[in-house]
Parts: sequence; structure tokens; C-alpha cells
Amino acid sequence: MALAWAAPACAKEAAHPAAEAQALDMAKKAIAFRSVRGPGNQTPQLLAYLKAQLVAGGFKAEDVTITPVDDTAYLIARWPGSDGAAKPLVISGHMDVVEAKPADWQRDPFTPVVENGYLFGRGATDMKLDGTIAIASLIELKRQGYRPRRDIVIAFSGDEETVMKTSEAIAQKLKNADIVLNIDGGGGALAETGKPLYFTWQGAEKTYADFQLTVTNPGGHSSAPRKLNAINQLSAALVKIGDYRFKPELNDLMKTYFVQAAKYENPDIAAAMRAFAANPADPAAIETLAADPSQVGKIGTTCVTTLINGGHAENALPQRATANINCRIYPGHKPAAIMAELQRVAADPAVTFKDVTEGSVPAGASPMRPDFVGAVTKALGKVYPGVPIFPSQASGASDSMWFRHAGADSYGASPIFIKASDEFSHGLNERTPIANIAPAITYYLSLFTDLSK
Repeated sequence: MALAWAAPACAKEAAHPAAEAQALDMAKKAIAFRSVRGPGNQTPQLLAYLKAQLVAGGFKAEDVTITPVDDTAYLIARWPGSDGAAKPLVISGHMDVVEAKPADWQRDPFTPVVENGYLFGRGATDMKLDGTIAIASLIELKRQGYRPRRDIVIAFSGDEETVMKTSEAIAQKLKNADIVLNIDGGGGALAETGKPLYFTWQGAEKTYADFQLTVTNPGGHSSAPRKLNAINQLSAALVKIGDYRFKPELNDLMKTYFVQAAKYENPDIAAAMRAFAANPADPAAIETLAADPSQVGKIGTTCVTTLINGGHAENALPQRATANINCRIYPGHKPAAIMAELQRVAADPAVTFKDVTEGSVPAGASPMRPDFVGAVTKALGKVYPGVPIFPSQASGASDSMWFRHAGADSYGASPIFIKASDEFSHGLNERTPIANIAPAITYYLSLFTDLSK
């Protein structure tokens, strides 16, 4: 675990001790709030704490608002720029977290612990540390006397991990943004030695969708079976859908990704990635990538059965059988079109389909804006010179989805570098190397300044 310190050893030294200490202190306090949807949700209290930190750091109290929504809330803090006509720079994130049961963890998930160079706790990676680093960076800019030309707005949603009502509300309020930096996306990859390998920014994400399949029958006594059986009919449809492959696709973002990321994969996967980038209809490349769970979602839409339910008694023919199909839809397709394609695949009118998606909307890719790409390249170069930078596409769904759906350009741009073996977002014993803090602040100071001028 001492390798947690290896990544910043490759970074240039940054000298913002006040901001660094504040970021870690705020992260530890933020983790201690149980900001989980449901009874006892402490997201509103966490946002109140962050507001106090922003006001103490120079934000006007009236420029930091907390809006309650159901059992949660969202925060919007505005730093007014000198040009009131300029569209704002929005820094987007969330302060809710996925549920964590203390009995399953080695340490209590809501008791922050710094040990062997790591910050442990629910939200250490997703994404309380990143959020508090951003806040500390803004306060540092104020401390330095910086004056932005355009408004800088930091917006933290309160239910990104669940129904995303606050995410939608924020995007509607801030859809006039010049650019949105989603600090819950993108980031750097470390080798297991701790050496920085590459950095990706996210310019698109797949659309999340849930479709419910239902078959109903009259039922009857199990001793008198009929040809039509709801469970059998549904099962047959699910097998067809499971065997089906959507047409592989490639957009400009992912073409660049495959060419660049191939350098860090094993030879077989690397060759398939390059071949697919050259020709997305290459059958051998498709077979290789589709067989790899870490790659199949990058080459097109995927749909998989996640829930089934059927029957009502051990000695009765089923009157009803249902299943949930979860899809991650490639940018450029509407859920209705994918559902219609699944209906054609099932090829059984007895199987009815219903879109039961909550908290998701289709959104296209953000353009590869030179101002954003240039600012990210400059910022990362200050702390990790020479580390390759290229775009990527997320499997969805983040707050960027709502901004893109509303017409605002949004980009995942987190500066956190992490090893694959340390990636425990949504899982047990979540942790992040605290040595990320110093270079991340230098990165944010550069990025926020360049994009708010």
C-alpha cells in the first residue's frame, strides 16, 4: 500500500499547503455525513457544511443556495465574474453516495480513516474527495486575488446515485453554461507500480435504460400443462435477446480512444482495438472485443437481463412472468428505437415491452472543443508532464447526461489518478491515495482559471 505515494512522485511539486490541508480536512468531514438516499439522509446537512466553508472562504452567503428536494438537496454556489453577459463556467459534481453496510467493511464506511497514504471511506473516490479539492481550489483562487471574467458556478447534486431529480433540476437552471466540467468523470490510470500511464477526459456517455418484459397467461393446475406457459415464453425471448448483438459502432471520441488506449492493453486486445478503430465492421476485431467484459460496452449498445420474476405457486401454471432488461445505449440512439429492436429480436407478440427507466435521458456527445482540450492539456502538463491525454466515453449515467440533454457542453475532467486494484467505487473499502491532492489542486487552479477568463 505504500505504492499509493508513487504517483505524485512523478508529478511536479505544488505549493498550496493551505488548500491541500483544507481539501483533506473537508473530505474527511464530508465522508462522516451519511449522505445516502432514504431514512436518515444527511445530504442536506453535508451541503450546509460545504456552504459554511465556501462562505468562510470568500463566497457571499446569498450566492450559495441549498434547495431541498424530497429527502435530499442540491447546492449551487456562484462566484460572479466581471462580465455579466458572459456565459458561466460550471463545475459539476454530487455529494450523495451509494449505500454502505458497516458490517461488510473492514472499517466503518462513514468514519474517515487516513492510513498508509490512503483516505478510506464511502465517497473517498466517488466523489467527496474530488469535490472538496475543487472547493479548496476555488477558495485558493480567491485567496490569490483572482478575478474571473465569466461567473464560476459550482453545483453539487444530491441524488446522482439514484433518481437524479436534483441533477435534472441543476441542469435546467444552468443550461446556459458556456462549458461544464464534471469532476465526477474522467481521470488518470496508474500502473500497479504507481507510475501514471495516461489520462482520459469524458466527452460522451451511453444512455441508461430499463425495459420490462411481461408475459401473461390464464394459468391453471400444474397437473394439466398447456403448450403456452408464461415462464417458458419469457425465457425463450430472453435467450434470443441474450444471444443478440447490436451493430458495433464508432464515433470520433472512441476512435481516438481505441488508438491511444491500445498502447496499454495486452497484444490481442490492442490489435483488436486498432483494427476496430480502422474498420468498425472488422469481424475478428469485433469478436475479440465483444468477448472481453471490459471492452464489449465500448463498441456499441449492450442489453442484459438483470431481474426475473414469475409464477405464483409451486403447483400452478404461471399466470404472469416478468423480466428487466438493462441497456446501455450508444450515443445517437433513442431508447424507444432500442426497445423496438428488442421486440423484433424477441419475435413473440405475447411478450409485451414497457420502458420503466427512471432518472435517465438520451444525450449526444459533446464536441471536441479546442478551448477545453487545450486547457486540460496545459493543466495536466503542469503536474504530470508527458502523460498521454485522450478522450473516452462513459457507460453512463452521470450529471453530464442532463447537461448535454439540456444543450450544454459537458466534460468529465477529474484529475484523480488511481490504480485498477484500488478502484472500489460503489464497493467495499473504498479508498483513494491522498497524494492526489497536491497535483489536483495545481491542475484545478490552471483549468478553472483558463476556462473562466
